[in-house]
Amino acid sequence: MSQRTVNQRRPSTSAQVEAVEPLKPVHPPAGFAEFGVSRPVVDALAMRGITSAFAIQELVLRDAIAGRDVLARSRTGSGKTLAFAVPIVERLTPSGNSPTALILAPTRELASQVTEDFRAIADVRRLQVAAVYGGVAIGPQAKRARRADIVIATPGRLLDLVARRLLRLDRVRICVLDEADRMLDMGFLPDVKRILEMLRPDRQTMLFSATLDGEVGRLAARFTHDPVKHEVNDDDGVLVAAADHRFVAVEQSRKSQALVRELAADRGLTLIFVRTQRGADRLAKNLKAQGFRVGALHGGMAQNARERALGHFASGANDVLVATDVAARGLDLEHITHVINFDPPEDEKAYVHRVGRTARAGRGGTGITFVTPEKRSDVGRIAKVLELHAEFGEAGLRMDAPRPSGAQDRPQNRAGNGNRRPR
Repeated sequence: MSQRTVNQRRPSTSAQVEAVEPLKPVHPPAGFAEFGVSRPVVDALAMRGITSAFAIQELVLRDAIAGRDVLARSRTGSGKTLAFAVPIVERLTPSGNSPTALILAPTRELASQVTEDFRAIADVRRLQVAAVYGGVAIGPQAKRARRADIVIATPGRLLDLVARRLLRLDRVRICVLDEADRMLDMGFLPDVKRILEMLRPDRQTMLFSATLDGEVGRLAARFTHDPVKHEVNDDDGVLVAAADHRFVAVEQSRKSQALVRELAADRGLTLIFVRTQRGADRLAKNLKAQGFRVGALHGGMAQNARERALGHFASGANDVLVATDVAARGLDLEHITHVINFDPPEDEKAYVHRVGRTARAGRGGTGITFVTPEKRSDVGRIAKVLELHAEFGEAGLRMDAPRPSGAQDRPQNRAGNGNRRPR
């Protein structure tokens, strides 16, 4: 994978610095060595095909390697994991006694993903990495975590290990909150506060989030010291623009046939989103019966089954994964070329998170959404908010115009000027 980069404005006259990425690149991509990354780590990244830094990495790396507290606003898929993983690997030395770096993540899937990203570069420093999350045996997990230099954890399981005195956090000198907004949305604020209060006060703290306002901002103000603030202008519109979007008008009874047609076309790894756990299992079973290499992923599965499904998908052993929205955040695989919304997302934010599993970090990808007559209005509103009018229209669909408050539905004939399509 090659990384592209764009220029950034980086004033240095204040301890509270805001760096903003312009929309267009104005200088060649910068190599990691330019930001103080050592040759062994640069070489380890190059072995993965990563030779130049993304915008968020350009902004964060120097300050993070220097030990500064960092607040970084950047969406998922922008390369933020390496923005904190590389500095941590650069700053730590192996100890084997108890963790000296802690990364908090909102979900098991994200914790697992971050762990794998760390291992690719931690090995060159002989640093041990361990993941801590629920759904697996606590004893072996605690044993690995105790010996690790870097622990990536979900808040609930981490507090469980600490309460049982299976893990110490008193030697942690670098702490990262990854997807802090998501963690707080999921109700982890009390747990996160408890964990941060346990850590040594002279630690380095880095917070990565899609927003730095509201509760996230208050958390940062309390638990960081003289932070450097970096922001990348890569809002949902940029993420949506990075992918190709198609809407497919289809009757409810013909959705499965339409899906088979899409899967028979030229594609790479394909992620299919459905609404329910039962729907994921049923659709995966039906596709498997038709000869597709397919797995399922949802919150009702045991953790080892979820990891097995992700492993088979990441390796290409299964090139189709049917999932609920549990996979819409934190799943970052290079070769997902297609995301298919078999069941439409609830709103535009859910759409962005789902389709954002492809077209990540400079790569291309395609998002396909099935639109039944019953869901046309709902999907139309999503397309309108995300300015996908042309793509919606190419499917022969028309967006509903806003109706005056209290207006009643009434039939339209072909000669009428209403926006609803005659059936």
